[in-house]
Amino acid sequence: MSTVYRGVLAELGPRIVDGTLPVGSRITLEWLGEEFGVSRTIAREVVQVLVSMGLVESRRRTGIRVLPQEQWDAFDPAVIRWRLDGPARRAHLGELTQLRAAVEPAAAALAAVRADDATRAEVVRLAGELETTGAAGDLRTFLEHDVAFHRLLLSASGNAMFAALGDVVEEVLRGRTDHDLMPPTPKPEARRLHAMVADAVAHGEAEVARSAMTTICLEVVSGIAELSREQLAGRDEPGDAAAG
Repeated sequence: MSTVYRGVLAELGPRIVDGTLPVGSRITLEWLGEEFGVSRTIAREVVQVLVSMGLVESRRRTGIRVLPQEQWDAFDPAVIRWRLDGPARRAHLGELTQLRAAVEPAAAALAAVRADDATRAEVVRLAGELETTGAAGDLRTFLEHDVAFHRLLLSASGNAMFAALGDVVEEVLRGRTDHDLMPPTPKPEARRLHAMVADAVAHGEAEVARSAMTTICLEVVSGIAELSREQLAGRDEPGDAAAG
């Protein structure tokens, strides 16, 4: 994908998602070319991607029309990223966290049963890295380990549907960090719970892994709800959500 192509998509997609281009708006290849200074070929390719995301429809007689949110691909990583960048990020983050709470505990339990020895060892190693980088307040490195930890458990579940949610979970984790919705130092309790999940997976204890992951997800749900209450009360202080 060319830099120009990426640039147009990265600017146009958010305009649709945040309502700058409202539902029902009609755009043309000519407008795209003039607005972004790109060729008709690039404009057409961008539209094709937006169509695949459900953000627009393109018909011969009616042209290119912006579609309502109900038709968007809610699991597309780019759509998730753009929504998290928008004004309703807290509400969307809440939705995504509820999804995680429904899926990740089951994935952790399955991983405890199905993971091979190498995967079990890697989960334990990543939990150790989370403890080290979290205690040091190295949020960026902590994030990379956290993404790898949760992706690995989804994959190790042996359930292809769960594994396919790896990109979704990654966008949630990155979005929380990028928008300062993480504490300066990930909470010790959250780090301990990650270690509990890893130990349970390593020892084949499915229900312990499920319980610990449930607690991780519920703490994040609670943290997001608390942030929303503070926002409504006019005390919007970043960084109170639990690590997860």
